[in-house]
Amino acid sequence: MRAVAEAHPALTVRLGYVDVQHPDPAETLDAIEPGRKVIVIPLLLSAGYHVHVDLTDAVQAQPNRPTVLTGALGPDDRLTDLLRLRLEEAGLKDDDVLVLAVAGSSDARAVADCHVVAERLAAASAREVRLGFLSAASPRLSDAVAAARVAHPDRRIMVSSYLLAPGYFQSLVEAAGADAVTEPLLLATGTAPAQLVDVVASRYFDAISAR
Repeated sequence: MRAVAEAHPALTVRLGYVDVQHPDPAETLDAIEPGRKVIVIPLLLSAGYHVHVDLTDAVQAQPNRPTVLTGALGPDDRLTDLLRLRLEEAGLKDDDVLVLAVAGSSDARAVADCHVVAERLAAASAREVRLGFLSAASPRLSDAVAAARVAHPDRRIMVSSYLLAPGYFQSLVEAAGADAVTEPLLLATGTAPAQLVDVVASRYFDAISAR
């Protein structure tokens, strides 16, 4: 949020948490001056329940305010570039077997998004990319890693973390049995990557243009 605000000082940027923490989206929206136009950008990598239900409900509960909900951040080629950067930082080798770790969702649309990301990473890295889910969908990441090891017993298994930030899911990625694991898109320290800031800002400007 701070990186987006610093990159675009003319914009007013607010933060709301879709789950667990506060302010939640409704609280954030209610705190904005009446009549102010609002673009809600999901800081989520794919469009699952949080986008189609939680955020949609929060936006629809603002009948007296012009409020627009954009799509999720991914799939997006800038995020694919960021995945490649994290792989380089983790020391990806030419003969490594690559597994993409995604959070997973019970929403088929979000699962489809994850398959698109895997296909784009495969094209960008010129290698096969297996997909492993941490919840709700199959194959589970640990199973995908195990299958990759059976298929390639003499090669290193590298997991690319398609997660937004460090946390519980990243700990699951690190415990899935791979030989090496990348950091998530946002690091625990340092500045937010320019690719991610650009994706967030472009969702805003695309929504403005569409309106």
